[in-house]
Amino acid sequence: MSYYKRIMLKLSGESLAGENRLGIDAAALDRYAREIQSLTGAGVETALVLGGGNIFRGLQGVSKGYDRVYGDQMGMLATVVNSMALQMVLEGRGLKVAVLSGIPIETICERMSRRRALQLLSDGYVVIIAGGTGNPFFTTDSAAALRALEVEADVLLKATRVDGIYSADPEKESGALRYDTLTYEQAMERRLQIMDQTAFALCKENTLPMIVYNVNEEGALYDIVVNGQKRGTLVTTAKGA
Repeated sequence: MSYYKRIMLKLSGESLAGENRLGIDAAALDRYAREIQSLTGAGVETALVLGGGNIFRGLQGVSKGYDRVYGDQMGMLATVVNSMALQMVLEGRGLKVAVLSGIPIETICERMSRRRALQLLSDGYVVIIAGGTGNPFFTTDSAAALRALEVEADVLLKATRVDGIYSADPEKESGALRYDTLTYEQAMERRLQIMDQTAFALCKENTLPMIVYNVNEEGALYDIVVNGQKRGTLVTTAKGA
């Protein structure tokens, strides 16, 4: 029996681009598909939210003169593209996969509903929830926290390029301090940039634990979810909060 029964995994769009940082890299998709397949093989009910930054990011568009609402809508559509790509690779490995969308796009995928997502997860489907929250001004991190709560996930896993949360960007500051554990209060007070404040607040208010781990560490996801190994940084609600 796995340590966590049902999880929400947040993958950034940039992670799907591999070394290129833009577009979709087939090798990166296949590697993540293998990791996800290992979880489903162990009986883990798996839901995902993907970012869209490898195609378009709304906030970056604002700096170039885009209207914020239009920019965020373009970003939401980018998450649908990424979700369809991952669906295709997972189905090629024999997995049952459903893409649900926070924006109405029924000719491509079903509209997200909590009831439908729960049914699919119980039926053994990998559920990819695209389209963000369906509203502008919210990041895909916030969408991942929201959807994790909706599907009653045991934990939210945030995949990054580093092995946890640091006091500063470890890729820029060699003296950055790595945290093994944090409370959401600490993460918010220190304005740690691993997730936005809305996502932190949603998790804190609903006592949903979060684990931030290195997506490039082979087997780390399986060790965390199935074996319960301590990897990365665990963020929880403080006792009595």
